[in-house]
Amino acid sequence: MSAAAPSPAVPPRALSAEVAALRPRMERVSRAIHAEPELKFEEFAAQKLLTEWLAEAGFAVAAPAGGLGTAFVATHEGSTPGPYVAVLAEYDALPGIGHGCGHNLIASGGAAAAIAAVRALPDHPGTVAVIGTPGEEMGGAGKIRLARAGVFDGVDAAVMFHPADRSLTTRHGLAAAHLRVGFTGVSAHAAKSPWEGRSALAAAQLFLNALDSLRQFMPPTARIHGIVTDGGQAPNVVPADAAVDLYVRDRTAASAEALVARVERAAHGVAMATETTAEVSETGPMYADRRNNTVLAERFGQTVRALGLDIVPGDPATPAGSSDIGNLSQLLPVIHPYVQIAERGTPGHSEAMREAAATAYAHDRTEIAATGLARVVLDLLTEPGFLSAVRAEFDAAEAV
Repeated sequence: MSAAAPSPAVPPRALSAEVAALRPRMERVSRAIHAEPELKFEEFAAQKLLTEWLAEAGFAVAAPAGGLGTAFVATHEGSTPGPYVAVLAEYDALPGIGHGCGHNLIASGGAAAAIAAVRALPDHPGTVAVIGTPGEEMGGAGKIRLARAGVFDGVDAAVMFHPADRSLTTRHGLAAAHLRVGFTGVSAHAAKSPWEGRSALAAAQLFLNALDSLRQFMPPTARIHGIVTDGGQAPNVVPADAAVDLYVRDRTAASAEALVARVERAAHGVAMATETTAEVSETGPMYADRRNNTVLAERFGQTVRALGLDIVPGDPATPAGSSDIGNLSQLLPVIHPYVQIAERGTPGHSEAMREAAATAYAHDRTEIAATGLARVVLDLLTEPGFLSAVRAEFDAAEAV
């Protein structure tokens, strides 16, 4: 489904000029966030940088928001009633790597897009918002928590972009369960009387082997991966406690949940074999699979192609990650396109991607992405037929 673009309310050159004028501030904000990486729900410096910029641009800022200390909602009300369109900002970093997912670019580019839109059309109808959604990484589920708190109530559509090693208008996202498997045994002296102990670490080791044994019998779309987060405190003590944190992913939430049940059975089987006990808990809510709105995505694609970006739809058969944008996509139309900022083959969540996210090339591409998002925002506000087509696709997918 697609919606042809009529004569825009703001000409392309005028919109590009507004984003270009914001480029110096956008880059300063991006580099500052990159230089001070903050983990999930600790992003106070990033929140301050973004909200100060938005307030200076005439947005009304509410921070914190939705019960999350580092979330915010910045709104610009138009001259007449109309749609409510949100640009999403992520700004948390990864432990040990920093901004290896380029959230500094997502945040600064998203803010620039919204500011450019209202500068280009100050008397716009409806509402333009920037919603700061912290804690996307590590199962933080910031968007899920904000949605549950009502922050997205009344939002007609939400847009964002993501840095990558290739440019894609759409890309599927896997559902992901975030689990912790804790084992409890009995401590003892590891040399003097090990037979008196029951090793929780041995249970964790056996559990990881059990997961490896499962892989041959999992769907090819599924992924299980984890780390030992607690393996004991001293080599001469039989560990009474151990824990494995892991993610269980697949194409849909239903298939991921079915795999979680198998993981739970493996944990309890291992506990029986090692005479320990196992407890399986969630470290965060399930991330749902992503529902892309192709009408929105193609309008973004048309805009950035005109600016020289080679962008195509993603192949549904290619591997993918997970994000809490998937849960939001089940509630309202969203886009989450990918824009190349690094050489093809540069892995996400890597030191190489972190370095790429601070380059001039990455900021050139972010400027293009911000222009694409600003165009989508303005068209949603000013073209009733475009918004109707977006809603129609969303409603049709929801009915399936």
